[in-house]
Amino acid sequence: MTTDTPDGAADAPHSRSRRRRAVLWGALVALLLVAQTLLVWLTINYESTRAQEQAESTSAGIAADVRQTLSRDLQNLQSLLWNDPALPQWRDDAATLLRRHPEMLRIERRDPALQIVDAVDSPFQAPVFTRIARADLDLDTEVACTTAVRHASPVYSRTYFVPLPGGLGTEVIDVCVPIQQAGRLTGFMAATFALSAVLTESTSPQVLRGHEVSFVEGDGTRLARVGMMRGAGVYVSERLIDLPGITLQMRLDSAAGTPRLIPNLVVALVLGLSVALGVVVVLLVRDVRRRARAERALAESLAFRKAMEDSLVTGLRARDLQGRVTYVNPAFCQMVGFRADEMVGLTEPPYWPPELADEYARRQATRLRGEAHGERARQNAREGFETTFQHKNGERFAVLIFEAPLVDGTGRHTGWMSAVLDVSDQRRIEEISRQQQERLQATARLATVGEMASLLSHELNQPLAAIASYAAGSLNLMQSGPPDADTAALLQQAAERIAEQAERAGRVIKSVHDFVRRREQLHESLRCDILIDAVLPLVRLQARKSGTRVEVDMPQPLPRVICDRTMVEQVLLNLTRNGIQAMEEHTPPTQRELRIRVRQSHPRWVTFSVIDFGPGVSPDVAQRLFTPFFTTRKEGMGLGLSLCRTVIEQHGGALDFGTIAPAEGAGAATEFRFTLPADTAERKTAAAAGARGADVEPTLP
Repeated sequence: MTTDTPDGAADAPHSRSRRRRAVLWGALVALLLVAQTLLVWLTINYESTRAQEQAESTSAGIAADVRQTLSRDLQNLQSLLWNDPALPQWRDDAATLLRRHPEMLRIERRDPALQIVDAVDSPFQAPVFTRIARADLDLDTEVACTTAVRHASPVYSRTYFVPLPGGLGTEVIDVCVPIQQAGRLTGFMAATFALSAVLTESTSPQVLRGHEVSFVEGDGTRLARVGMMRGAGVYVSERLIDLPGITLQMRLDSAAGTPRLIPNLVVALVLGLSVALGVVVVLLVRDVRRRARAERALAESLAFRKAMEDSLVTGLRARDLQGRVTYVNPAFCQMVGFRADEMVGLTEPPYWPPELADEYARRQATRLRGEAHGERARQNAREGFETTFQHKNGERFAVLIFEAPLVDGTGRHTGWMSAVLDVSDQRRIEEISRQQQERLQATARLATVGEMASLLSHELNQPLAAIASYAAGSLNLMQSGPPDADTAALLQQAAERIAEQAERAGRVIKSVHDFVRRREQLHESLRCDILIDAVLPLVRLQARKSGTRVEVDMPQPLPRVICDRTMVEQVLLNLTRNGIQAMEEHTPPTQRELRIRVRQSHPRWVTFSVIDFGPGVSPDVAQRLFTPFFTTRKEGMGLGLSLCRTVIEQHGGALDFGTIAPAEGAGAATEFRFTLPADTAERKTAAAAGARGADVEPTLP
């Protein structure tokens, strides 16, 4: 026991210290709790008081508006008696007054014996005295009129309930106005008011959205109410409205309930800050540990990004706001053949071609000054453009650059980051593909002419036979003897016929030659009739053989299109030949008709249609109709429609087909249609603006 005494004595001060700290912390916590509780109570009490004051103020305003409404209506009623109007005139004026004031349900004209002489009901609802006769509900009105005679002024009656059809009803009040002439009573005028309508007219919609307003009796019985929501019964204000002959009790009940424990933002902030104080220390410890982990993660992230950038095949290049190269990755160095130290820090890098260096420098200076589109590019997330770089060995190659603003951690623009792709191989492949496409199109044109060889021989046979006949006749005339005047005239006529037939044969050969000869691709503005007239001789040539009628339908004025003339003429010829061939076997000769139609389908597009009355396109053929090398004819190559679609899509248009519903006296028709860009004033303006934009906003190499 004696050995434990020093330890117990030593633990006593520590125990007392712990108790003191506990007491201090407890006192602090208790003070905070008391302060917070008092603050919450004061805030709730303040909110309750303010809500009650607002209810009192609102009810006072509504009571004043009710008095003003009833006073205004009473003045309007008295104005009906001015100048002692005749009964028809009084009736018209009363009807007008009822239309202007929906709270008034009925206006009556009575004689001195209180018998109803005339009455006008409100046009906004059915007459109120239908379920129960007016005479059975006349007691309160007669009492009010008797009091009005005694006081020589208008008097309001007691409120009473009037049942309505459908099991409903309404609480109303009457006002009686005595009519006197020369001090003698000549009658009465009574008006019936709906209490709910009086409240509606006197209360603003904003108040009705958050309050319930009603007329009540002394025992609390509700007579009439208005409001979109039921009152919560917490903030209630009652007002007495004194009227001649009666006092109405109005109650306003706010829809707001008891204030919540945290009624406003201030209390929430105080409570939140109090809770936050206890969390701060814990967060500080955790923050130190988290900071160490973040530093390690940052170092790993930087190493990972460096490895990723070094492994990319896409070139990366960064520049500052002065245009100096600040960073290039290994892929970019391999792309241009220069080392990083040969490019970093330069405003005119060595991979610019010498012949374009001045232009690139001017563009870079323009952009960096912000005179062109530097501000716009800073807002854009990314923009791409194509330019030309030079390898260290002197080879030029095309690159595609995607450039985006380089922003630091504070959101400040510090330069530009570019992703560079070498597209030289892609451009070579595109050029090879274009050349192959041109050769394929030329082959298709030659194949088309080959298929038309029999038609050409038939067409040329007639003028050649005529030439031979006229030449033989001329030789016979010259061998018959010395030429006289008649013989000379016949020889001249024969020579003219020979020249005409030779010109006819030349036109046929020229139309084929113009179609077959190879020309450079050139997009030009042409009228639609020029395209159709160019192929029409060849179309009519095949149409005459099969007995097909050819009709051309073009609007006026003739629209213009932007196209490659040779390619579009080949499309028209292929489509018309297909239409004529489709009608050769299954269409009666009387119904063989080929229509070539042009329509301005859209301000930016012109639609060409080739319509035939053949058997149509079956569903299984339609699925493969535009597939290369697919054909339904034994002698066909299967390239016509495929090439047609390719040509039209290269122009930005579309080629498709459909079936036209049969017209009266004709069968169903098949329509192949394609669109070409229209040459409009809007397109010309946009093209001019684009050309100016190319000078004002050059791309940055």
